[in-house]
Amino acid sequence: MDSVGAYEAKTQLSKLLERVMKGERITITKHGVPVAVLQPPDPGKSADIKTVISEILRYRGKHSLRGHSLRDLMEEGRR
Repeated sequence: MDSVGAYEAKTQLSKLLERVMKGERITITKHGVPVAVLQPPDPGKSADIKTVISEILRYRGKHSLRGHSLRDLMEEGRR
């Protein structure tokens, strides 16, 4: 596994992503300390669309806005 500094990662991101697409793992460091890892996604972690939708609907059934509108909550978060 290769490592690069944060500045180099910022300036060379597209080249690093090309390397990652080929299967490499690259550690990004800041002042010599590892802070992130670029790696290909784990194909086993992708979820079935129908499963995700059913989980969202189940979550919505258990949680409510308690009489508040979504617009009101968004405006409150902007203050």
